[in-house]
Amino acid sequence: MQTEVIIVAAGSGSRMGSQIKKQYLPLDGAPILVRTLQALSACPSIDRMILVVSADDREYVQTLIADHGVEKVGAIVEGGQERQDSVRHGLDALLATTELVAVHDAARPLVTTDEVEAVLEAARVRGAATLGVAVKDTIKRVEQQLVSETLPRNQLFAVHTPQAFHRSILEAAHARSVLAGGLGTDDASLVEWAGYPVLLIEGNYTNIKITTPDDLIIAEALWKLKGEHVR
Repeated sequence: MQTEVIIVAAGSGSRMGSQIKKQYLPLDGAPILVRTLQALSACPSIDRMILVVSADDREYVQTLIADHGVEKVGAIVEGGQERQDSVRHGLDALLATTELVAVHDAARPLVTTDEVEAVLEAARVRGAATLGVAVKDTIKRVEQQLVSETLPRNQLFAVHTPQAFHRSILEAAHARSVLAGGLGTDDASLVEWAGYPVLLIEGNYTNIKITTPDDLIIAEALWKLKGEHVR
């Protein structure tokens, strides 16, 4: 199946507390976004990448791609007001022959080829799949600072990206959400809401999303360990 991945990189990254958007902060000498693109382009099953960025960043991103020799970028499109809108813009840029679509956060540069290939294969067979990891902490529901419920930890997973889908399923879910006026924090939740089953593939705890300054420190340490392992 021809496969494309939509990389969502249009966010402002306000929680990072930096004047530079988080996806452009350096990770071992290259912007986080570049590291993410390099990781995805190395995956044999990915044929083409669609990058969704803010309108003001488009020229800068084109320069980054050229300067770092990133391959497989087939389109750079403008993001929308919400993440869901940005993904839809990415869907509009798919090639007509593409059958399998993955969506990935620009701020997850530590994803591995094995993780990507596993979730793509699961989606090929089952129609929809996401990466995730079992939660380590006890999770409680809190209302007005009071604990109202302790959730069963053995049933809880923190969801990662990439998430992958048959194109028809993801497009149908987005179309239905537009009509209903709904918003989802990720594409798997939209697909679930639309009535499609989503398979969870256990990934690695190292596939962190860099959102805060603490995350960046952890990512730098993990990147260093990754380099030492390769050597």
